[in-house]
Amino acid sequence: MAEIESIIAKDGFWDNPEDSKSILKERTYLSNKIDRFKKLWNDLEETQILLDLAVEETDPEALEEVAQQAESLDEEIDQFSLELMLDGKDDARNAIVSINAGAGGTEAQDWAEMLFRMYSRWTERRGFKFELIDFQPGDEAGIKSVTFTAGGENAFGYLKSETGVHRLVRISPFNASGKRHTSFASVFVYPELDSEIVIDMDDKDLRIDVYRASGAGGQHVNKTSSAVRITHLPSGIVAQCQQEKSQHRNKEMAMKVLRARLYQQERQKQDDKLQELHDSKEDIAWGSQIRSYVLHPYQMVKDHRINLDVGNVNDVLDGGIDRFIEGVLLARKQA
Repeated sequence: MAEIESIIAKDGFWDNPEDSKSILKERTYLSNKIDRFKKLWNDLEETQILLDLAVEETDPEALEEVAQQAESLDEEIDQFSLELMLDGKDDARNAIVSINAGAGGTEAQDWAEMLFRMYSRWTERRGFKFELIDFQPGDEAGIKSVTFTAGGENAFGYLKSETGVHRLVRISPFNASGKRHTSFASVFVYPELDSEIVIDMDDKDLRIDVYRASGAGGQHVNKTSSAVRITHLPSGIVAQCQQEKSQHRNKEMAMKVLRARLYQQERQKQDDKLQELHDSKEDIAWGSQIRSYVLHPYQMVKDHRINLDVGNVNDVLDGGIDRFIEGVLLARKQA
């Protein structure tokens, strides 16, 4: 670590603490991936050695133990391979999950609550941090809408594939005649963006002009070049100040204005990004569902994007959605 810090400092990265922090954070992330790969490789070699010994000694118990160890290792490797695919810009971020009931009153609101429980259980299974942001209860049962965060490494990378309309088919528990009913609810997943925006201004990106102030101010204003105009070259944003007698003070005030305008620009970029994600949502209705959960007349969960059927509906509704998430991620990677 000391050697890396020395190299970074030599290259001038320490001039901007946020740059150095970001670089060291990425280094830690990559270092952890490399360490994990080395461990898996060592475990694989050890398993191979144990297998050779078990075969050589014709030891059934040892063979059974090696088989279990190999199966566990295979799952770890699959999981690691999946994590390596989560290399999108926002994949490593926490996820903000929003669930909204579709048309249909109590039926849809009850379905939205079932989905909320499913994702809450998935978050718990993953060991992610759950935090409730907003909860709008239904009129009679269920929920109208709910928003929460799932905090953990690659939370958004995993959950982003859950965005879409989810359809439920079942015998209605709210209908005395026991008719089959179809309900819809939408799930939308956003990346949790940084709450603080760091304004990075490099001196080489600034053009600073001084000139004589105009207007009120007396003889001093007319005779000295105290006014300051600062242009941020990458964005074209200009800030200027000529109200103070001191050029230094005018420059300080102009920098504050420039920072504020750059901050507003970055905030607008984040708002536009979230709006773009929000606008991509489809209607909560027939034909737009990504997944169907059928409880009657048979039990099956079908993901329409990858044509994957799962018969254990109870496990899925209890948070067992990894097979769908992984299937969609693999299909997108191979596309």
